[in-house]
Amino acid sequence: MSALVLVVEDEQDLVRALEYNLKREGYQVRSALTGEEALAQAAREPVPDLVLLDLMLPDMSGVEVCRQLRRNEATCEVPIVMITAKGEEIDRVVGFEVGADDYVVKPFSVRELMLRVRAILRRAQPETPETRELRFGCLRIDTEAHRVWVDEEERRLTALEFRLLHTFLTRRGRVQTREMLLQDVWGIDADVSTRTVDTHVKRLREKLGEAGAYVKTLRGVGYRFRTQPDSDDL
Repeated sequence: MSALVLVVEDEQDLVRALEYNLKREGYQVRSALTGEEALAQAAREPVPDLVLLDLMLPDMSGVEVCRQLRRNEATCEVPIVMITAKGEEIDRVVGFEVGADDYVVKPFSVRELMLRVRAILRRAQPETPETRELRFGCLRIDTEAHRVWVDEEERRLTALEFRLLHTFLTRRGRVQTREMLLQDVWGIDADVSTRTVDTHVKRLREKLGEAGAYVKTLRGVGYRFRTQPDSDDL
C-alpha cells in the first residue's frame, strides 16, 4: 500500500496544490486546516507515514502540534516536515528541538518538497533482516523495527534521531563532520545550519542516558562514536 501523508495547512489553495502533487507521486493524502483537526486525523487508523505541518495555524502553533504528536505513542516516530514562512535560524532550531525531521521555508519548490518527502519515506523503511539487531555495550538497536534499548529499557526516538544513532553506530571510530551528517542523515542538501546537528545530537544523548556518552564531541570538527564501549578514544 502506498504511503499516507497528512497535510496540515490553513491555506486551502496550498492544500489543494499539495494534495494534487502528492497524489500524482502515488501517495494517499489526508488534510487538516487546524491543529485540533490535525491531531484528530493523525490519531485515525492507519496512522500517517509522514506529516507536512504548517507552523502558522489558526488555533494553535505547529510547534505545539509537533510536540503533541511526539508525546503520543502512536505518532511519536512519524516523520514530520515543517512548512513555514518563518525562515530565521532560531525558528528552525525550535522546530528541530521539538522533533521535526525537516524544515521547508515558504515560498518553496513543490518539486523539491516532493523529493524531500520521497527521501524521508525511503529512509524510514526498515533495514533488511540480515542486519536487524546491533549491540554495543549497554545499547541494543533493532534496525527493522526502529527500536532502541539501553540496559534493556526501551528509549523512544524519532525517525531522524534513530537514523542519526544508526549512522554513528555503524561508523563507530570514524569522525563525522556536521556537514557529512547533514548530507547522510538528512539525506539531501537541506537548507539548515550545522547547529541543527548539534541540537539533535544533544537530544539524542539525553534520550540515551548513560549510552549518550558513546557519542564524543570533537571540538571544531564534529563527532565520533566510540570504537569500544569502555574506551574513551578521543
